[in-house]
Amino acid sequence: MSAAGQGAFIAAVKPLVDAMGGEMIPPDEAGPDDVVLSWEGAAAVAVRLPQLADSLDHILAALERRRGMPLAELDRKAKQEIVRSLEARGAFAVRHGVETVASALGVSRFTVYNYLNREKGA
Repeated sequence: MSAAGQGAFIAAVKPLVDAMGGEMIPPDEAGPDDVVLSWEGAAAVAVRLPQLADSLDHILAALERRRGMPLAELDRKAKQEIVRSLEARGAFAVRHGVETVASALGVSRFTVYNYLNREKGA
């Protein structure tokens, strides 16, 4: 594989790796839990996936950047939308997920559960 082709492939997958909170490393440094990506028959890059709890923190930080303000400063409707979005992504299957989200939103765990129950009842 040409160096230019490999560089283009790595540049193409970088936004995806960044979005999931992963880390790109040289393929020869890959461990058993890393994912080696190949291009044109050769190992191009390895991806070290984040721990699930780290992924939730990464997702919350990305939501703050996208909204342009701390999540705790959002209105109730926006917080409910975030909870719906996070539930769809499996955020509450992570140990302490509700507590982590509640803290980021500046609400109680009870409030997050209310948002989740309201969605299920609708």
